[in-house]
Order: sequence, then structure tokens, then C-alpha cells
Amino acid sequence: MSNLFIAIFAYLIDKKFGEFSFIKHPVIVMGEIISFFEEKFYKDSVGRGCLLVLFVLGIVSFMSITLYMYLQFFSPLLNIIISSFTASMFIAHKMLRDAVENVLHVKNKKEAVAQLVSRDTQNLSESDVYKAAIETYAENLSDGVVAPLFYLLLFNLPGIIIYKAINTMDSMVGYRNKRYEKFGKCAAKLDDLANYIPARLTALLIMFLAKQKRIFSFYEDGKKHESPNAGHPITAMALALHVKLGGDTSYFGTVKKKAYFGKGKEKIEKEDVQKALKLL
Repeated sequence: MSNLFIAIFAYLIDKKFGEFSFIKHPVIVMGEIISFFEEKFYKDSVGRGCLLVLFVLGIVSFMSITLYMYLQFFSPLLNIIISSFTASMFIAHKMLRDAVENVLHVKNKKEAVAQLVSRDTQNLSESDVYKAAIETYAENLSDGVVAPLFYLLLFNLPGIIIYKAINTMDSMVGYRNKRYEKFGKCAAKLDDLANYIPARLTALLIMFLAKQKRIFSFYEDGKKHESPNAGHPITAMALALHVKLGGDTSYFGTVKKKAYFGKGKEKIEKEDVQKALKLL
């Protein structure tokens, strides 16, 4: 029951305050640990990448479990308060929502959306900009909001902190390029595994809130995504908004063939982004 209270309070704290600028964010510390290992021990091999995962998870697990055990000496109320504020730092709904909403209001929308996505943005139409914003919002609702809360509910502070370490490793080394194809494979696969259930829960939540009758219909298009997880919340959002997302996309000057998600209109408008933001 305490996990539930902590999850609710943590979500509300993030919703109200977002990031705390007066302290160093724990995810930055995780990034520094990852960078330290990469700088000292990088090798173009899967085995060395797995050592990175063990190194980071060993440190983060020890610290998070120690914190959890230490808080057991506090009164239940104080434990919940401290745990809630700590957990809120690993939830990114306000930051994500504000960043996507910012795309709607700034003059240079391409530059704004470039801060959110890895695709080439210089030649995007306004519709493509809005499509990219909706896609990144849907995908990041899973690993930035639902997944952290899911692991917080199951395993208290160690759950959300260890999950965030896995997600941070993937965001730093989980790329299919010359440097990270092997080194980042272990981190990427672990992230896929950690997000398997949360991504589908996110899709179901979107379908439920959008009052879709066939709440599992997202799976048909969602499984077409190259990621085993990202396609499901993206498809669910497309179905909820009655738009078509996905399609061929340019990355670093090369057009990549991608599936379409959803069966609605192809021209995405400002109102569609606003509907996505209001949905959750």
C-alpha cells in the first residue's frame, strides 16, 4: 500500500514541480558513471558492454537498496514523503509535456522538435513536425512515465531507480552504429526487456482513455515497428487521434523505410497535438 501512495504522490509532485533545479539530477550522476566506464574500459565487444551493464547496475542497485533500507528507520509518513520526492525525480511527464507543448508555440518549430527527436528536421513540413511531436510524446509516455511508475509500484525506490539506470544506459550507448553496435547491445536488449510490459500497458491506457472499443487493436500495426516496444503506444495514440503516424523518415541524411501506424488522416495539425496532450 505504501508503494501506491508513493507512486501517486511522486506523480503529483512531478506534475506540479517537474525538475528540481537546486539539486544535481540523479540521472546526470548515472550518466557520469556510464561515461566513466566507457572512457576507461570501452572495447568494441558485446562482452565489454555487458560488463558496463553489470558495473552500472551494481553501483545503482547498492545505492538504491541502501537508501530504501535507511528510510525504513523513519516513521511511515516521513518515509513516504521522502520516497515520493525522490521518486518524482525519475518521472518525466511534466518535462515531456512541456517540451512537446513548446513545439506548438515557438516560431521555429523545426528547431524545437529537433530537441526531442533524432530524425532530420530541416526539411520537415509543419504536418511532419506535429507528427514527430506526437510520436515522441507517445513513445516517451512509456519509458518516461508509465514504466517508472510501474517499477515503483512493484519494487519501491530500488525499482524506479534501477529501471532509470537501464533506460539511461540505452539512451547513451544503445545505438546501432559503428561505435555502439556491439558495446551497446547488452544495454539495448535489457532496455527492451524492461519496457516490454510498460509499453503495452501504456498503449492499453491510451486506448482506454480514448474510449476505443477494440482496445487491443494497436497490436496489429504496433508490431511492425523495428523496436519491440515503441510501436505499440505510437499506434495506440494514432488510433486515439484518428491519424496516421510513422512512414519513411530521414536520419542523418539517409531515408529509412518505416511502417505506418494507425489508419486516420495523414495531415497532422496543431489540434491533433493538443488532443494528444489532453488525453493523459
